[in-house]
Amino acid sequence: MSVHARIRAAAGESTWLQRSLLFGLALSLLWSSWSVPPTDLTARVVRDAVVFFFAPAALAVTHGRRLGYRVDRIAVRDTLLLAAFVLPFYLVGSALPSIRAYYPMWQTTTALGSFLPHTLQQFAVVVAAETYYRGLLCVGVSDDFGFKSVFISPVVYALHHVGKPPIELLLSGPTDVLFGAVDYHSRSILPSIVAHGLGLTLLDWLALHDPLVPPSEVVAALRWLPVPL
Repeated sequence: MSVHARIRAAAGESTWLQRSLLFGLALSLLWSSWSVPPTDLTARVVRDAVVFFFAPAALAVTHGRRLGYRVDRIAVRDTLLLAAFVLPFYLVGSALPSIRAYYPMWQTTTALGSFLPHTLQQFAVVVAAETYYRGLLCVGVSDDFGFKSVFISPVVYALHHVGKPPIELLLSGPTDVLFGAVDYHSRSILPSIVAHGLGLTLLDWLALHDPLVPPSEVVAALRWLPVPL
């Protein structure tokens, strides 16, 4: 048997869970090695769309699988609940000095002609990210792996947050689990897309304005956290 035949045979014997996780690992490595200018949001959209959206979507289509692109009553309800739950975190976080120094991640202003295109492109990044983390690595394998699928991507998600404010890195793992659990329950990635996308838009808008809560009060209330604020 030739090498190619052996590879095809091995692939034929592997399960969807094995294929999706191996493919997910390869995509993570590709994403990390594909360098884009940190100030170029358009380049970021292209990279994330190719690696995190189109590649997982192609895998799912060729295997007759779904990645959580569904909207029904449960998905809408969970979306509203998750968005309401994370809203205070974005409101409080927007007053932290490290967050205000980092956001917006890409240059924009409060002028509609600047902020709207920025928001749309950033939302495209969010859709791609959720398709990968909560779609391919959670909802997409939930039928095969059950609730344990919620815990597949937190480490990768945290690693991809290296370089961001320390408090965001600290919370990235728990946030991934929360988003994954909600998406798992609804069998849809709509909750995490909306909560993540609208949350980032709100955070950018708040960071471009005077803080709603005095930063000194927020820092004093959170000084027990083991990271710089």
